[in-house]
Amino acid sequence: MTSTFLPDKRTGPDAGLPPPAADRARSRARRRALNWLTATGFQLPALVLFMGLVLLPMLFALYAAFFRWGGFGMPSDYIGGENFTRLFQDEVFLGDLWRCLVLVVLSLVLQLPFALAMAVLLNQRMRGRAVYRMLFFAPYVLSEAITGVLFGMIFAPDDGFADQLLRRIGLEGLGGEWFADPSTVMATLFLVMTWKYFGFHMMLYLAGLQAVPKELTEAALIDGAGPWQRFRSVTLPLLAPTLRISVFLSVIGAIQLFDLVWVTTAGGPDHHSETMAVTMFQYGFKRYQVGYASAISVVMFGISLVFALVYQRFVLRRDLEGATTTMRGDGK
Repeated sequence: MTSTFLPDKRTGPDAGLPPPAADRARSRARRRALNWLTATGFQLPALVLFMGLVLLPMLFALYAAFFRWGGFGMPSDYIGGENFTRLFQDEVFLGDLWRCLVLVVLSLVLQLPFALAMAVLLNQRMRGRAVYRMLFFAPYVLSEAITGVLFGMIFAPDDGFADQLLRRIGLEGLGGEWFADPSTVMATLFLVMTWKYFGFHMMLYLAGLQAVPKELTEAALIDGAGPWQRFRSVTLPLLAPTLRISVFLSVIGAIQLFDLVWVTTAGGPDHHSETMAVTMFQYGFKRYQVGYASAISVVMFGISLVFALVYQRFVLRRDLEGATTTMRGDGK
C-alpha cells in the first residue's frame, strides 16, 4: 500500500505549523493589527493638534530667532545668533531672570510651606472642613484676568480697599502705591500669586495626606511621638512624592508667568515686575520685533526643558522607578 504525501506549500511565519495553529497565528496577527489601528485612530486627532499647535510653532520660533523679522511675510533678513547675543546683554532680560529666581525662591520658602500647613490643618477633623477647603481652593478657579482686575482695585492707591483698611486701623503709613512703587511691586505681586495659587498646592497636599495610612500615625502615637515628631517622621516622608510634584509645578509656573503680571502691572513700573513672558510679549506684539521675541521664547523653553530633565533625573527618578516597577508587577 502506498501513500501520497503532498508538500506543504505554506510560507511565512505559519509555515510548518498544523492548520489549527496557523489559523490561531493569523488570528493573533489580525488582532494585533486591529488593536494598532484602533489605538492610532484614537491618538491621531490629538497628534495632529499637538503637531499643528505646539510642535510646528516651536520649530518656527526657533527658525525665526535667527532673523531680524517684524512678523509680516516670511523671515528673510538672516542675522545668525545676533538676537541671542543681544538677549544676554539686555538689562531688562537679565532682570527678568533675576526676578524669576526671586519668585521661585519665595514660592519654595513661603507659598508651598503655607499651603502644606493649611493642608495639614484641614486634614484634621473639624466642623466646616469642607467649606474651608472650598473657600481656599476657590481663588484657583478664578481666571488670572479676573484676579488681576480684582487686586488692581484692592491695591489702588488711596481709594483701594487695602489703603482704606490701613487708615481705619491707624496704619495709613504702611499704605502706598502698591503696584506703582518699585520697592513694593514684587512683594505685592507675590502676595497676589500666593492668594491665587496656594489653594491648588493645598489640594495636592490634601490628596497626598489621604494616602498616608492612619495605622502608622496611630502606631507613632502609641510609641509616644508628639505631633511634630509624627509629622516629621511619618507624614512628611510619605508625602514626599506629592511635594516633589508640587515643587516642579511651582518652578515651571514661575518661569512661564505672564497673564497675572500683565493684567496687574504690565511689567511696570519701569520693568520692575517684568517677567520673561511679558518681555517676549512686549517685543513681539508691541514693538514688532518678532525675531527677538522668538529668541526669548527659545531661551524660556530651554530653561524649562533643562530644569525638567535635571529635576526628573535627580529628584523624580525614585518616583518614576517605583511607578515602572508597579506597572511591571501588575502586568504579570
